[in-house]
Amino acid sequence: MALHGAALTDGDLALLEAARDVISANYEFERHHVGAAVRMGDGSVYTGVHLETNVGRIAVCAEAIAIGTAESSGARDVRTVVAVVHPRDGVGEPRIIAPCGMCREMISDYGPHAEVIVLDETGSLVKVPVLDLLPAKYTRDVS
Repeated sequence: MALHGAALTDGDLALLEAARDVISANYEFERHHVGAAVRMGDGSVYTGVHLETNVGRIAVCAEAIAIGTAESSGARDVRTVVAVVHPRDGVGEPRIIAPCGMCREMISDYGPHAEVIVLDETGSLVKVPVLDLLPAKYTRDVS
């Protein structure tokens, strides 16, 4: 699937920097290796780090932590999300990663019109609607 997204704004680049900052400050081998930043409808920015566990299936993604922190603070309507992974060898800066399938569902639930910053097929940074990353989104509507 080819991604066709919008160019990043200065605000998007600042959001990317916030994600890089949070994981750079909190990276811990086998505990925290992904950082995320989310911009909410009121313009506020929240960050989070991935919580690894000994039982992998109960690990919590950085995007979920950032969205949960925003919601717990009263901010609503996810607008833009970015996630980065810290290099395990410590060389270089954290690089952008696409959200996993569960995070795509969560982002679209809390921000149906949200955009996600990802790399396109050429390696360029783009901002795409979350629903472009989640065709045939799950819904509880059975009517």
